[in-house]
Amino acid sequence: MSEQAVNDWIRKTVANNDVVLFMKGNKTAPQCGFSAQVAHILGHLGVDYKDINVLEDASIRDGIKSFSNWPTIPQLYVKGEFVGGCDIVREMFQAGELQSLLDEKGVAHAGVTMTA
Repeated sequence: MSEQAVNDWIRKTVANNDVVLFMKGNKTAPQCGFSAQVAHILGHLGVDYKDINVLEDASIRDGIKSFSNWPTIPQLYVKGEFVGGCDIVREMFQAGELQSLLDEKGVAHAGVTMTA
């Protein structure tokens, strides 16, 4: 796929799904610890999300980094908005900010909070 075709595919995927996680592996079998952490958080919250395994296509793996201008994977998108990678998602979850974002965007979730 050309760079433009990859960019268009990513844009459509993010626009057509409420929550998208570009990750290494998939939600049932993550292939890296960072992807596993974000998948676990989303699973814990009961969020229905589309998982994209960037290991299956190098053009998507590279394309998502330029699309978001973010150098690492995983990358979480909620209602078309780039949220961040593992550290940001984890910190937002622990502070209750991820749950608030999901509420603001109208994304169903279990509303579970993190206890220290």
